[in-house]
Amino acid sequence: MDFTKIKAAAQGYEKDMTRFLRDLVRIPGESAGEEGHIKRIEAEMNKLGFDKVEIDPMGNVLGYMGTGKTLIAYDAHIDTVGIGNIANWTFDPYEGFESDTEIGGRGTSDQLGGIVSAVYGAKIMKDLGLLSDQYTVLVTGTVQEEDCDGLCWQYIINEDKVKPEFVVITEPTDGNIYRGQRGRMEIRVDVKGVSCHGSAPERGDNAIYKMADILQEVRELNNHLHVDPFLGKGTVTTSEIFFTSPSRCAVADSCSISLDRRLTDGETYEMALEEVRNLPSCKKHGAVVTMYKYDRPSWTGLSYPTDCYFPTWVIPQDHPATQAMVESFRGMYGEPKVDKWTFSTNGVSIMGRYGIPCIGFGPGKENQAHAPNEKTWKADLVKCAAVYAAMPTLYCKK
Repeated sequence: MDFTKIKAAAQGYEKDMTRFLRDLVRIPGESAGEEGHIKRIEAEMNKLGFDKVEIDPMGNVLGYMGTGKTLIAYDAHIDTVGIGNIANWTFDPYEGFESDTEIGGRGTSDQLGGIVSAVYGAKIMKDLGLLSDQYTVLVTGTVQEEDCDGLCWQYIINEDKVKPEFVVITEPTDGNIYRGQRGRMEIRVDVKGVSCHGSAPERGDNAIYKMADILQEVRELNNHLHVDPFLGKGTVTTSEIFFTSPSRCAVADSCSISLDRRLTDGETYEMALEEVRNLPSCKKHGAVVTMYKYDRPSWTGLSYPTDCYFPTWVIPQDHPATQAMVESFRGMYGEPKVDKWTFSTNGVSIMGRYGIPCIGFGPGKENQAHAPNEKTWKADLVKCAAVYAAMPTLYCKK
């Protein structure tokens, strides 16, 4: 394999990739509002000569290059979070900026840069004659990941009937290769009380006080969760609190909290629910502990309900997909660091639910995700496109 030629081809597309990314940044595309992103990606794929480009009923865009028997996918979610407090930005998050080395704007690292590098990685494969009868490349621009990680791939696998041999997750990896992540789930805890006039609280049963007992035990539970030697410790934290009360002059008659539970390797959603249900205060106060569901319609209007459970996944260090990614990186950029994500990705469905191997490598940095003044680096776009272009051939030789 001529790694020097692949690197040069990727470098030659730096201006095209920069333009494509800046176009995407200028189009707002939060979860369930990604139509503009999808149509712009479809247009770029068609312009670059993808063999087939489809938008499925959920609104994901699927672009195919090649006609070989082994299907290898590159996934990028193309929705973004909102901009938050605009006062925290030093530039327009949708106009962004460009310097000699950087591109700024909402979604540049998380993770519109990933779709840009994947699309151009496939183009380089075609340009250099790397495509063969051994593999077909699928580049997916997927929706609603920020709202519900992996829901898009539940649809792609179950309804589109698309099942790759393995998937490259193009979320930002700080220049490293990532082979796993903790899972997560969204838990709700509800307690009931009895309202009464606030001037005589002893007549009622204050649900907020009941929840206060539970909150202290949840905080302590976090200190005793399982630790995995690679992925690290499971965690739990309270993320939201709600109540009902007849007025500000009354005792609260219900209280609820949301828990963000991160699941490390060896933990299950059943285990996590039981840990909360078995807290002494949950038993004492008759708390109801459940898992949230997600059913928000996509930009096409399609609703595909699912439990808010996002399983842990880890691909072995010696798996052929891991080895091919490492070999591709090494051939052009030296010895890579192989590590893990802190946050969650679509791998929760692809590998966590369905057992399809995933390996991670993508432009940008994790600490830029969801942050004001988000940016990415042109060199990352080039490097990822080059590594993506070389990887399938190396994998198919194994």
